[in-house]
Amino acid sequence: MSKRRLSAHCKLGMQQNIGKQQKSPKKYEDDVTLCKGVPSQHSLCHTFSDAAEIKDFRKRLLTWYNKCKRDLPWRKMATSEADADRRAYAVWVSEIMLQQTQVASVISYYNRWMQKWPTLQELAEASLEEVNELWAGLGYYSRGKRLQEGACKVVSQMAGHMPRTAEELQKLLPGVGKYTAGAIASIAFGQVTGVVDGNVIRVLCRARTIGADPTSTAVADRLWALAHTLVDPAHPGDFNQAVMELGATVCTPKTPLCIECPVKQHCRAYHRAEKDLKVSAERLLGKPASKYSQLTDVEECANTTGSCSLCLPPSEPWDPSLGVANFPRKTTKKKPRIEHTATCVLQRRCIGGEPEYLIVQRPSSGLLAGLWEFPSLLLEPGQEKQPKSVLADHLQTWVGSDMAVGHLQHVGEVLHIFSHIRQTYVIYFLNLNKDERNWDREVELPASRWVTKTEFESSAISTAMKKILKAYEAWSSKISSDKVVKRKRDLKSEERSSCKRQLSLDSFFATDPKN
Repeated sequence: MSKRRLSAHCKLGMQQNIGKQQKSPKKYEDDVTLCKGVPSQHSLCHTFSDAAEIKDFRKRLLTWYNKCKRDLPWRKMATSEADADRRAYAVWVSEIMLQQTQVASVISYYNRWMQKWPTLQELAEASLEEVNELWAGLGYYSRGKRLQEGACKVVSQMAGHMPRTAEELQKLLPGVGKYTAGAIASIAFGQVTGVVDGNVIRVLCRARTIGADPTSTAVADRLWALAHTLVDPAHPGDFNQAVMELGATVCTPKTPLCIECPVKQHCRAYHRAEKDLKVSAERLLGKPASKYSQLTDVEECANTTGSCSLCLPPSEPWDPSLGVANFPRKTTKKKPRIEHTATCVLQRRCIGGEPEYLIVQRPSSGLLAGLWEFPSLLLEPGQEKQPKSVLADHLQTWVGSDMAVGHLQHVGEVLHIFSHIRQTYVIYFLNLNKDERNWDREVELPASRWVTKTEFESSAISTAMKKILKAYEAWSSKISSDKVVKRKRDLKSEERSSCKRQLSLDSFFATDPKN
């Protein structure tokens, strides 16, 4: 096969026709997903109902996983740890960290976490400040807080023993939802239960051509039913990890590696893409349409009225150029709200001459709860045009001097995007000299402290604050550089002026050769 042919083959997601589905055995009837307004025999395209197919799907996927799975630290602990509670704890930490965060970013945090708190008991004894410090930069900081709260609950109320089932895990542990509970229960305790996360949704939607909104309750319930149907009862933990691994490394959102997929024989989106390729080839060669291209595929939903609740919506029909990437359809995300915050890098010089910065602790609830930041103020509508004066009033608490506030210097702006907020930080700098305040009398504010740069970087600060410090340092460096350039320019100007004066004096005292 030529490289061009292979590229087209992978892009469109080809597969061989696996033929008609067998009649659904009694044990799988409850998991058959019915198409709205269509007889049940036509709904098989959206479900797994053939016992032989399910068995083959499991075998192929697990074989591939055992050969190709990534070497990740939490997987090692899940297989090597004999103590069930420690095993469950290791899985729990990894699953919480992996929520909306890429694997590459999590590995180093996970290793540091497990090295510092290898057991539930040790985490329960840690302070929230310590947890936030280690979590700093990972984002979604409430996750770390819930982990610590959950550890305290397990130790104090459950004698240090983790709940053994997905139902109990979800019910008893803070921050543990349906997916996380299923992952812990299947991987750590071997409970036969499926899991559904973003990767699993993508695999299932493509395998069964589910084009409806996967975030809707009805479709989500169908996907969970499919996951429970497919999970291997002998190896539930490995199977669930295999489906997630497939979605993360092969069945990716934009450029799926269909040729490498171990279960492409059971992927109906892949088969539909093959049909498109054959039809396109017939047209390109000028051949009359074959019976293959004229007939409705046995694996496609027979509903032609557009009333199937699981098919692609009529407003967004199948796009041949996308191939398997037609599924799942992206949902319209809510636009993040736009906010502006005025913040000040407040600096003073300590006895040794090293600069110190004032940081303030955020409230214990809400966005970035409990983290430390430069003195900041969220600007209300209309205040964006006068951030300096608004910030100046806010800084009186720490500065206590109108004269000092008058020296606020504009540094620039930094944009930081949270999951639901587009935050612009308007940055100012204020240097406090000893003559501007009596620093022998420290400010009596329990939620603030002065730190060196090293202490700042090791504190529980957000990524946004790191960006702000970096922006300030770049600005400061430029200011210093500009001053050096100006000083050199002034020196050269003085030298030229001096030279001119000397020439004038020399000319005045010079002897006229005619005399």
